[in-house]
Amino acid sequence: MFKWLKKLHKIFFISSTLKQTLEESAQNKTMNPLSSNLQINLAKIKEVFSNASDIVIRQFEIGTNMRIKAFIVYIDGLVDKEIVQLNLMKPLMIDINIAMKGDLSNKKNFIDIISQQLLCLSDVKKVNDFQEIIDKILSGDTALFLDGVPTAILASLHGWEARNITQPDTDVVVRGPREGFTETLRTSTSQLRRKIKNPNLKFEKIIIGKQTKTEVVIAYIKGVANDKIVEEVKRRLSKIKTDSILESGYIEEYIEDAPLSFIPTVGNSEKPDIVAAKMLEGRVAILTDGTPFVLTVPYLFIEAFQSSEDYYSRPYYASIVRLVRFVAYFVSVFSPSIYVALTTFHQEMVPPNLLIRMAAAREGTPFPAFIEALMMGIVYEILKEAGIRLPRPVGQAVSIVGALVIGESAVSAGLIGAPMVIVVAITAISSYVVASISDTVSVMRLTYVILAAYLGLFGIMIGAAGFLTHMASLRSFGVPYLTPVSPIVPEDMKDVFVRFPWWRMSRRPSLISYNDPVRQKLNSMPKPPENQR
Repeated sequence: MFKWLKKLHKIFFISSTLKQTLEESAQNKTMNPLSSNLQINLAKIKEVFSNASDIVIRQFEIGTNMRIKAFIVYIDGLVDKEIVQLNLMKPLMIDINIAMKGDLSNKKNFIDIISQQLLCLSDVKKVNDFQEIIDKILSGDTALFLDGVPTAILASLHGWEARNITQPDTDVVVRGPREGFTETLRTSTSQLRRKIKNPNLKFEKIIIGKQTKTEVVIAYIKGVANDKIVEEVKRRLSKIKTDSILESGYIEEYIEDAPLSFIPTVGNSEKPDIVAAKMLEGRVAILTDGTPFVLTVPYLFIEAFQSSEDYYSRPYYASIVRLVRFVAYFVSVFSPSIYVALTTFHQEMVPPNLLIRMAAAREGTPFPAFIEALMMGIVYEILKEAGIRLPRPVGQAVSIVGALVIGESAVSAGLIGAPMVIVVAITAISSYVVASISDTVSVMRLTYVILAAYLGLFGIMIGAAGFLTHMASLRSFGVPYLTPVSPIVPEDMKDVFVRFPWWRMSRRPSLISYNDPVRQKLNSMPKPPENQR
């Protein structure tokens, strides 16, 4: 019975999907051509953009002798008006008299003369589909309509206000580039182009969102990126059918391998040097118009412990700092649960002197260690959220003063013990060391605390085994999430727990890029000159 129901459901799903695909393809193939009558085109434009106060429609006559009627359409705020006047209106109303010399016999090629000889613009094209013209106008282009010509000229005269390139607040470095991506898509692509001056750097643009029509760019280096990963990215993006894409986080949820998992399998960054470095290893970047955060795939677990500054500093110090990040990760995840397990079930594992002091500090507290950990964890999350949402000066004051006042008052009132305050403080500080996976760390920390409250250290070990099994089963666009640790790739281990010198890392990650695995020639170790005295 269930097998027949599953078969019927599968047949119905395939038929409905096929029907939807055919309808969409038919809809895409239908064109709405322009009319050669200028008044009809003007009426259609006014109908589409009715009740839109930011739409500018400028009617005029081309030349002083020809008197050919025309009009332009653009959106105020998305177009540079000065460029419109100097490079579009002036050539059509004044300079055209010299080019045409009052002769209308070549009106058939009139639009070609305008686009190729008159307009001093770098991005001009002819379009005869009305819907495409509307989409381009909404994207910031200027459309020119001529009487008697069933074709419009689209000119890219973008001039909206944009944020300047600044250092991102989420990734501060002592040494290295300090520029970050902006909300303007073309600015972000130019930043990557400045980093990678290679004609094989490809930018493929697609439009996602029925209402927003958001521009999304797939960036990769041809010959370095795995072709299968590139095609998989295109396939997953093409399957997104939604009304709006306002931030790259929307796309992340649509393309990740494990949508129900709390562990991220898609990376993000707002620094061009980080994205460029990942692309040079064979990864694919996804840029979204309107946000500075760029997605990168495949994303591996080890990337959470790698910083761009590791590769700009000496390898010895970078290796020590990376080991510190691993220690901070384990402290942030396990310290509250271990404290709960030791004070609840395994007091014999604590040294006697320390146990006596901990018992004296907790004397008189009305709650068990589990409730204390939950209460302090909730308070910590509240303070962290308040510090993020409030203005920066106020948020910092709230976080610092709130932590000091609440912690001291809670201990003085006997609600919680002083050891728990110390544990939560160490946990909070350690969590900021691996801020890129702070969401995942919070979920894991809470889970371990609950398991420790009921099963002690055995519960922590069971939870760790479960999480490790889950992470080992994850894939990011076909690449194992725990690579190069599981499966073990000896060549890629040079950039995991420690960072080897650059002259030792001659190959790219083998499971990500196997088209061009060699990054540099072997035996690149610098040596002093042989004839040195």
